[in-house]
Amino acid sequence: MRDMGGIIVVDFIDMRNPENKKMLFKLMKEEMEKDRSKFTVLPLSKFGLMQITRQRVRPEMKISTQEVCPTCSGTGKITASILVADSIEENLDFVLTKQNEQKLSIVLHPYLFAYFTKGWRNRRMKWFFKYNKWVNLIEDSSLPVTEYKFLNKEMEEIELV
Repeated sequence: MRDMGGIIVVDFIDMRNPENKKMLFKLMKEEMEKDRSKFTVLPLSKFGLMQITRQRVRPEMKISTQEVCPTCSGTGKITASILVADSIEENLDFVLTKQNEQKLSIVLHPYLFAYFTKGWRNRRMKWFFKYNKWVNLIEDSSLPVTEYKFLNKEMEEIELV
């Protein structure tokens, strides 16, 4: 459990004896005392579930994040849209700081467009204050959620390496 964090639920199915439940709860709390992260262990519920909340101390070594594909309705898997958003922001930083583009547009799926533009303190507004440049976002529903394009001031695609 050293890289786990969040809520952990352990199912002790068919444990009905209240004395065994109390003993298990006590033993789990004692064992968790050795853990250097902050935690909370709750007693077993009437359904035999033990809930443990645990603060992650270091980053998880392997993170698997996938979403159901909106195009094929679940017959395939795609990269999580939040990871695509992170990739866009990394590339944006590279294009604006290293390549020094002055006027930039990003063509992306409407789902990501909404993610970057909804709310007064949205991501695009934060980009403006960080880079002192306005980034034009263009919705394109023909693009898959996982694809996007950076365009320069002449509306030519910028090759991202």
